[in-house]
Amino acid sequence: MKSSNNTFNDIEEYILRYPEDIQKILQQISAAIKKAAPKSVEVISYGMPAFKMNKVLVYFAVGKNHIGFYPTPNPIKVFSKELEGYKTSKGAIQFPLNKKIPLSLISKITKFRVREDLEFNL
Repeated sequence: MKSSNNTFNDIEEYILRYPEDIQKILQQISAAIKKAAPKSVEVISYGMPAFKMNKVLVYFAVGKNHIGFYPTPNPIKVFSKELEGYKTSKGAIQFPLNKKIPLSLISKITKFRVREDLEFNL
């Protein structure tokens, strides 16, 4: 895979840097996030695709053998039961490339982040 140290102008440019099989996964993740957060804006932040409203909702990026999904720390706690079986850390989730990506869970977490973002900015 190509290095993720490059800079990208937009999410599509980021996605196109990877092989077709990875592109398909990234497009599915991006579509799930857009559907869950239709008022969000696509940005590149910290060299990763991200979706933002008042603040960044979620980031995602390609790792060596996984897709990193970065929804900030709170959803990791809230969705801990559903995240069993995935490697997690304070604000990150690793979805292995050799398993089906849980798009419905990505959607649920994104919707949760939208609610957090709106509540925080009332």
